[in-house]
Amino acid sequence: MSTSLLVQYAVIGLIVLASALIVFRKLAPQLTNRWLAAASIHFSRSGRVAWVRAFGQRLQPKQATGNCSDGCSTCGACGPKPPAAARVQPMPLEFRSRQ
Repeated sequence: MSTSLLVQYAVIGLIVLASALIVFRKLAPQLTNRWLAAASIHFSRSGRVAWVRAFGQRLQPKQATGNCSDGCSTCGACGPKPPAAARVQPMPLEFRSRQ
């Protein structure tokens, strides 16, 4: 196997791994936040080298700030809601026999 082929396989493998991580982050955000928090605690322990602790600090997941600009949508207060009269109710179907 030539060196260029090995480099090509390594680059393709890194691209596939990065895309899989992005998709996993989008599909399971709570799970990945827990994993990032656990890794952050592991790397941020005292007694570690400074660059390892800095890496651990960068791994910490972003927390919701509790205001309407973070987009967490946990309280349901974000964004305007239409008034009850403006909501359109579907019409019931009536079935008639053929004559």
